Amino acid sequence: MVRKIAAILCVLVVAGCSSVYRNHGYVPKDEELSEIVVGVDTRDSVAEAVGTPASSGVLDSSGYYYVQSRVRHFAYRRPEVISREVLAISFDTGGVVRNIERFGLEDGQVVPIARRVTETTSSDNGFLRQLLRNLGNFSAGTFLD
Repeated sequence: MVRKIAAILCVLVVAGCSSVYRNHGYVPKDEELSEIVVGVDTRDSVAEAVGTPASSGVLDSSGYYYVQSRVRHFAYRRPEVISREVLAISFDTGGVVRNIERFGLEDGQVVPIARRVTETTSSDNGFLRQLLRNLGNFSAGTFLD
């Protein structure tokens, strides 16, 4: 019985230390992209050929962005991005394909997030403090009229 429990514990320890890989997103394959002709196809024909992306540009003329990433989760460590691929299809103002580009993880840049907070003077004043402070601002004449 002790050997069975020890064997089960060993299997659980080994399984707990194995990496788990997760895939996120979708990037069309080269065969699908070969159907798209730069300067001829439009937004609608690109959507029919390879599907609509999960994200697109803010402006109508900016483009479609297909993103796929592979993330490794290992035990208690923070997840690590193993690979990332971005396919950018840009359009001109008329909605015609202008360019198709691929970017990898090595092409990316780390962008630090700035946490700027606007200071307010009322942050230290709670509801009751503001209520009690306003009690002295009323006059009896305003209530009698």
